[in-house]
Amino acid sequence: MNIYVLMKRTFDTEERIQLQGDRIDEDSAEFIINPYDEYAIEEAVKLKEAHDGEIVVLTVGHEESEKELRTALAMGADRAVLINAEDDYDEMDSSSIAKVIAGYVGAQDVDILLAGNVAIDGGSGSVAPAVAELLDIPYVTTAVELTVDGSTAHITRDAEGDTEKVTVQLPFLMTCQQGLNEPRYPSLPGIMKAKKKPLDEVELDDIDVDDITALTTVEHLSMPEDKAAGRILDGDLHAQVDELVGILINDRKIVG
Repeated sequence: MNIYVLMKRTFDTEERIQLQGDRIDEDSAEFIINPYDEYAIEEAVKLKEAHDGEIVVLTVGHEESEKELRTALAMGADRAVLINAEDDYDEMDSSSIAKVIAGYVGAQDVDILLAGNVAIDGGSGSVAPAVAELLDIPYVTTAVELTVDGSTAHITRDAEGDTEKVTVQLPFLMTCQQGLNEPRYPSLPGIMKAKKKPLDEVELDDIDVDDITALTTVEHLSMPEDKAAGRILDGDLHAQVDELVGILINDRKIVG
């Protein structure tokens, strides 16, 4: 079984983030594997333990992504692929990334594609489904359970508070939601082995993609406003309701 995991290097939202104009100041940011992608890596390892095969973790980005790829190798992936978009990455959007990934993966022998449900930096959740569309394979999002029986996969997905059971045939793509598994920490032996596992670097020009022009642009980027202190409404219930409605209409402009 050939399993590919789509991984993204993201800044850690638990750490302090600073802006330089309309971009994240990368020198002050701490970078990690996108947490949802860790569920995808863990699920790939579980699949390999049950069915054998090879796990390839793939990312598009800068050479700095090698650190996160090595961490994925320490978690149990067999080899890693970095599609080096050093000169173009900052101008690419989710559609560009999807085209590049599909261009590379389409030339490989792949049974299962796994990805995180969403990246914590951009939050669009659009890259993986776009890859599946470009490859013309079935895909299931927000998966919380996966069972593979031969060439058939049975998936339970989170459906806005409920669950939905889906059956698809291999090859397919699945995005992984919190609750699917509990990602393992890299062990010391795993970290040592990861240093010797292959990490291939592929240049963007070597991938057969016609046009990676971004379809979206960032007009402005800003930090969230500081949260205002809580406010306690006085008086009886009717007076509190009247005051609340007044706040929503006059101060917050939420209700017209």
